[in-house]
Amino acid sequence: MDQEHRGSPSAVVSDSCGLLGVHLSTDEDSEDKDPTQETDEEPALPHDLEWLEELYKEDDGEGDLEVAVDNGKKRSYSETSRMFKLRRNLDQLDSFYRQKEHDMLKARDELNLCHQNIEQLIEKRDDLEKEIERQKAADDSVAVFRLRTQHRHLCQKLQREEELEGHITTELKQRELELSEVEVEIGKFSSLRQEVEEEERVFQVLKAQKAATRLQQEKGTSLKLQLKMQHLKDKQAAMMKKEESEHQRKIAEGRANRKIAAKYLKETIKRMQQKEAEKEQQNRELLEKRMKAVKSLKSNIAATQESLRVQQTRAKVNAQKKEQQQIQLRESLQAQGINSIKHMYQQKQLEKLKQQQAEFEERQKSKRVAIVAKILQEEQLVKSRKRHQVLLPKPPITDKFPSLERAKEKLQYYLDLSPTSATEKRTPTLREFSDYSDSSSASSDTEDLEESILQEVDQQSLPDSLAEPEFSGLWEKNYKKLLTEKNTLMQTDVNQEEPAIPSGKPDKPAKKVHGKELKGPPFISKPDIIKFKDFEVGKIYKKKIILTNISYMTNHCKFLGVSAQLKDFISINFEPPGSLSAGMSCDVQAVFQPMINEDLEGEVQFSSPVGPFSVPIRCTIKKCDLEVDSQFIDFGSHVVGQTISRTITLTNKGALATLFSLDTSTDLSPETSHVHIPSQISANTCQEASSQNTVSDNQKSSASINTGEIQPEQLNLSEALQQEQPVSEASVADPEAIPDGCVVTNVETQVDESSSDSNDISLGNVREGEIGPFQSIRLEVFFTPTIPGEAKLDFYIKFSNLSSKPIPIKVRGVAVSIPVWVVQPNIDLKICMFDHLYQDSIMVQSRASTALRLTFEVCPEMRKHMEILPKTGFIQAQSSFNAQLKFLPRRSLSKDAKKFFDSDTRVLEVPVAVQVAGQVQPVHFTVHAVVTTSDLQFDRTDVDFGYCSLYQSVKSTVRLTNLSLLPQDFGFVSVPEFIEVQPNDGFGTLLPHETLEIDLIFSANKAKEYSFQLSCKSGINRDFLLSCRAMGVRPPLELSHSLVQFGATAVGDHSTATLYLINQHIDQNQSKQSVHPVVKDTMNPVAPRLFSFIPPEDSDISIAPVAGRLLPGERCVVQVMFRPRLLEQEIKEEALRLLHRAKLLCEKELERNTGTEQETKKEIPVEPSKGKKASVHPKCGKVSDDTQTDKLSESPNPADIQPGSDLYEEAKASLLYSFTQRYREYIIPCFISDGDPPEEDRQAQPSWSPFNTLHLKLQCLAVQPPLVVTSGHNIIDFHQVAVGEKVIKRSTVQNNSKETLDLRSSVLDINGPFSLLNALRCIRPGEKHTLVLAFSPTQEKKYCEILEVRNKKINLEMTLCGEGVVPAVTLSHPGGLLDFGYVLENESTSQVLKLHNSSVVSVGFKVLLASLSPSRPQDGADMVALLLGSYTDSQNQPIVGTQNYSGLSVFSVVPIEGSIAPGQSQDITVTFQPDHPSVNYSDKLTIELMNKNKVCVMDLKGAASSHNMYLYGGDMLTVPIESLLPPLITSQPQLTAESEIMERSSIPVLVTLRASYSGGAIRPAVRELHVGCIRTTQASKKSGDFCWDCGASLQQLGFSVEPIKGSVEAGEKCTITITWTPQIGYKPYEVVQTCVPLTLKGDEMNVYRVTLMALVSTTAD
Repeated sequence: MDQEHRGSPSAVVSDSCGLLGVHLSTDEDSEDKDPTQETDEEPALPHDLEWLEELYKEDDGEGDLEVAVDNGKKRSYSETSRMFKLRRNLDQLDSFYRQKEHDMLKARDELNLCHQNIEQLIEKRDDLEKEIERQKAADDSVAVFRLRTQHRHLCQKLQREEELEGHITTELKQRELELSEVEVEIGKFSSLRQEVEEEERVFQVLKAQKAATRLQQEKGTSLKLQLKMQHLKDKQAAMMKKEESEHQRKIAEGRANRKIAAKYLKETIKRMQQKEAEKEQQNRELLEKRMKAVKSLKSNIAATQESLRVQQTRAKVNAQKKEQQQIQLRESLQAQGINSIKHMYQQKQLEKLKQQQAEFEERQKSKRVAIVAKILQEEQLVKSRKRHQVLLPKPPITDKFPSLERAKEKLQYYLDLSPTSATEKRTPTLREFSDYSDSSSASSDTEDLEESILQEVDQQSLPDSLAEPEFSGLWEKNYKKLLTEKNTLMQTDVNQEEPAIPSGKPDKPAKKVHGKELKGPPFISKPDIIKFKDFEVGKIYKKKIILTNISYMTNHCKFLGVSAQLKDFISINFEPPGSLSAGMSCDVQAVFQPMINEDLEGEVQFSSPVGPFSVPIRCTIKKCDLEVDSQFIDFGSHVVGQTISRTITLTNKGALATLFSLDTSTDLSPETSHVHIPSQISANTCQEASSQNTVSDNQKSSASINTGEIQPEQLNLSEALQQEQPVSEASVADPEAIPDGCVVTNVETQVDESSSDSNDISLGNVREGEIGPFQSIRLEVFFTPTIPGEAKLDFYIKFSNLSSKPIPIKVRGVAVSIPVWVVQPNIDLKICMFDHLYQDSIMVQSRASTALRLTFEVCPEMRKHMEILPKTGFIQAQSSFNAQLKFLPRRSLSKDAKKFFDSDTRVLEVPVAVQVAGQVQPVHFTVHAVVTTSDLQFDRTDVDFGYCSLYQSVKSTVRLTNLSLLPQDFGFVSVPEFIEVQPNDGFGTLLPHETLEIDLIFSANKAKEYSFQLSCKSGINRDFLLSCRAMGVRPPLELSHSLVQFGATAVGDHSTATLYLINQHIDQNQSKQSVHPVVKDTMNPVAPRLFSFIPPEDSDISIAPVAGRLLPGERCVVQVMFRPRLLEQEIKEEALRLLHRAKLLCEKELERNTGTEQETKKEIPVEPSKGKKASVHPKCGKVSDDTQTDKLSESPNPADIQPGSDLYEEAKASLLYSFTQRYREYIIPCFISDGDPPEEDRQAQPSWSPFNTLHLKLQCLAVQPPLVVTSGHNIIDFHQVAVGEKVIKRSTVQNNSKETLDLRSSVLDINGPFSLLNALRCIRPGEKHTLVLAFSPTQEKKYCEILEVRNKKINLEMTLCGEGVVPAVTLSHPGGLLDFGYVLENESTSQVLKLHNSSVVSVGFKVLLASLSPSRPQDGADMVALLLGSYTDSQNQPIVGTQNYSGLSVFSVVPIEGSIAPGQSQDITVTFQPDHPSVNYSDKLTIELMNKNKVCVMDLKGAASSHNMYLYGGDMLTVPIESLLPPLITSQPQLTAESEIMERSSIPVLVTLRASYSGGAIRPAVRELHVGCIRTTQASKKSGDFCWDCGASLQQLGFSVEPIKGSVEAGEKCTITITWTPQIGYKPYEVVQTCVPLTLKGDEMNVYRVTLMALVSTTAD
């Protein structure tokens, strides 16, 4: 019930005592309410009665629900709602009553069941009490103790049942009381129930009336609708007639138009036919010409082939001649003793060299022609460039691309043909490259430098450059100038030009030669001055001087010597050349070996016929020559907010390094005019090499003009800190040790923040450092105007070299405010794609007071890709102007804008200028973008699926790569129905540079060849095609299902799916198919097929049958079974994890115990007397703990964990409890043969075609088993059990789910050996149930059955197996009679029987004695036959003979029962212990196995005597039954000695001798008596004697006794033979009888009265 209902006054509520309180609204309750409220506002209905309100709202006002009731009032929907509420409450009350009644009945059933249990327990208790009394009477204390324990447990159960009975009785009374109360409540509302029933009846009448009214309304509405439809049909018919007439009119018009069109069509066709005839005529003529050309070509080819054959024949003949010549030459050389092989090899090499030389000359000629053509082409190109150079706009000159400027200069140098221009441009180029290299080495290294420079020039020049031709010609003058300039540069300083120095001597008067006046010396030297610059002591320097005769006559010269101060250092190597004509020259070599570090000057003196002359020599040491390119920096006027930089180039033209620093102080004192050299220089900043900092003079001048950009090559402080390299003191002393191009600065020196740096002009990061020889360093000065006005800064460059003076620098700048600026100077378009339009807005702001005209200028390289609209506009005063930037990058961007676009990083930086009218400085802003491609690339262009079966699918994987820097959507569109693209059906998104593997799944629907293309469309509508091909084939066999989806199968359970493998049958007339599949969709030939499934190894899948043979038209049932299980490796890993966890717990427990022991030691003081004893226990505890820890620490190898062990089963149970689910897919191939093996060899392997292979896909889902075997494995092995025995085993299952499981089991074979002894029941979650299983084999064989424990979720299979074995047990005694002989009374003797078990199972046995058998007849009933028969028959003996008087058994056996292991033996000891003399002791011993088979049955016999001598034999005189009561002892008179002897001799013995009469002859009768002596442990006489008191009377009667007397040792026996031979005169049928005494002497003397009775019998044997 909803919350509103529970809160209403008519709700049903239960009080705290469980009683029911019901309050139903009545008429009195409604009277208490406000009448106005009843009419104006009706109570809201609950949600489940809202339909009633809707029912009233649907009322049309005619009063369907307002029918008058008995009281004449209208019925409102609130009254109807009240009726429904009352009915609902009454129904709830009835339901509550039924529930209470059900509870009472249930309590009564429980009480009855409890009474029955109590009665059963009382009966069991009474039976136990009686049994206890019986056992007490039998004095069996063990049984009494056991029965008392059972009695105590039974009493406890009875007490609990009685308590439960009392509780149930109380509960029953309570429920009966509650039921009575509910009945009372129901009775209270009987009148209200009647009222509700009446209201319900009235409500049903109202509903029927409303239904009838609605039915009438629906019928009227339906009639109106029919009329409307009829009217619509008539209207449509009229419209159809009108349309038909219009259609007829159009047809007529069309026919007329077709006639007109046919007329014009004929004319058009005629014209086309004429044109085609003309075109065909032209084609014929062209074809004839081609045929003629082909014929001529064939004839030419034939002629050429003939000439080739002739040439080949001639070549062969020549080759043969050469071979013969070589053979002859080799023989002749060998005859002369020359190495022929070497000689011939040299000849071949010479020929090869000549051939190469000829080829080289041919190439040279062709190159000359090409070079001349190229020269002419370059001349034309230079002229055209010069013409158009004025028209082209001058690009901004920056230092960003200095290599382009250098390349341009070199190109212009090589293209200029005039020697003067080459000479003028060569020097700065070489200087430029010399600045790029390390010029700190000596002049001896300059030659290598120049060679490297020339090589670099050659490598960086254009590929078609002809600066250095391979031959002299038009460029000979240039070439000589180039060589002259090279030699000059090798001998002079590369970085400094010095003016010519005069020889130092006064001019002599001019001389006349051949009428011409000669001024100056007759010879000039080249160079004019021999300079050894920057020399080092200890090295040797050489210079070559060329002396040229400039006189007008033939002249010669002679070396005179050198200056005195140079004699020790300079040596001249000069060989007089003789007479030299005018213009000829000679060489002189000067060798300089300095010994002191000083500047030296002198001259080399020569003489000539015209007059003496000299060549000056100047030797200078290493010095510092420092200068700056400008000492005054004027930034000019710049707008506030910008940052402008200027660069001062500090150049050291000397060969000596020095330290420098920038000083911004205004006063320069002598103390601070030089830089002090520290003890150790910290090389924390390393500037860029001078090759990157030094530029040409033209670039320097252009850098002073450019004010808008900061040099990008300048190195800031952060870059300098990243390039830290420590330099030692040796690097300061030896400048060559400093790395090339690096300037050492001290970062630890604090930046001087003086007042001069606080203004808008500041110095760069490099304020101090070291400048190496011939190096240049750029010093940056920044101007950052913040306030409009003039800014000044004066600073000095100081040096550590004392000879170098500080250089003052002045900096000036003016800051002005710009009227127009761009709000966003850097417009970042982010990442853009080629061929896509991107737009952005450019906002220009103006602070001017007048309108200004703006012009947006885009560089020419970007005009194809970028556009700004409008290009020209006017910005109003104090306002803004918006322009639209459109960027559409083309794929030619990398070629068009190499200057702005980096192809490697894909970054585009485009500077854009805004020209403002009346403003010299344009407004600059930069457009940034990263331009990327939109290509998607497949890793391959062609996909070959190969051969695909019609019943299977083939998957191929391709890799799709996004080459763009942006994510791109892609999708495969227009995909054929036989192809599937995954994942996500071929749609998705690729991240930048992401590669996704696409699976293409091909499913052929026909046996044919497929060739198609897949179209991958990107998100920007670009198509990327992928070619695919495949071959569809039809296998001869067909699977009914190629996909099997197993349901959720619990671990331990199994699921089975049934499939059909079908061999399709076709007509026999069809041709046999080849091994390879064909393209056409044809069926396979009729033939038997072999098939074989290959399931994966060690999987949960089994298939039956795995292989087989199918005839045409047959089908085979294939069963696939999915049996999920746990893997061995998983179980072993879980076992190791459990061991590890147990080890951790043990270590924690040991730590806790150790901490506890230490605390107890601290708290409890140890007594001195017990100190030694107490100290022993902790050590022992530690030893045990350590051993336990060592055992746990030895983690076993997973291979050592054997299945079936405790650890293995524990790990398996842990995995089953924690198992969630496991999903796997298997694809199992089914190989199909092409037919049967050949008839010749049926054992041969048949041919298998890989194209006919079928594939079966299995989808397997394993879940957690709801029922788990906790007692071990699902296989219950009873092992080997003896036939007839019964073995019981138990298996426990546990509910592992969250629901109650109702267990059922399958039916075992009722005639089988297995049986389930207990019943199954419902088990709750977590509960366990034990199954008791028995195995009792009846035959010698192996048994196996499967017991299924079933419920709705799982069928748990338990495999029962066992083997019946027939026991093979043998006894050492053959059976029959086991005679113990005579024994003294109260003594015993034993015999051992050996049982041997030769079977393979343990065998249990029991030893049974007839005297102890409870089934033996009582009261001597077994003796009746004996008593009734002849007692003289010695063979008629009772099974159980005389017993002891004490009640103990005469014969005892140890052990009574037991078990014999396989191959073992068991000794059974039988003991005979009589307690009174008798010869009738006997019993029956039976050895029986547990299966009731008897091993042996034997009779036990013994006799007892009171004396050690005994006599036995003769005839039986008494019955072999004795009373167990001892003989009565009566009072007798005192006997005398003689009478005592006679009394003792009263032991009668009867010996009957029967002689046989046969054939007229009598055969004597022979009988034997035995006298024995019992071996005893008593100390009495050990042996005995016997003697017959016989005389002649025995012989007379025909009796003879042998021996008459004798002695018998203890334990021995003596046989007495009695023979009777009838004497002469014996009468037939006469009985001869005599009595002879036999005396036995042992521990006592006994006399036996032996009666001999003889007769002749014809029947005696």
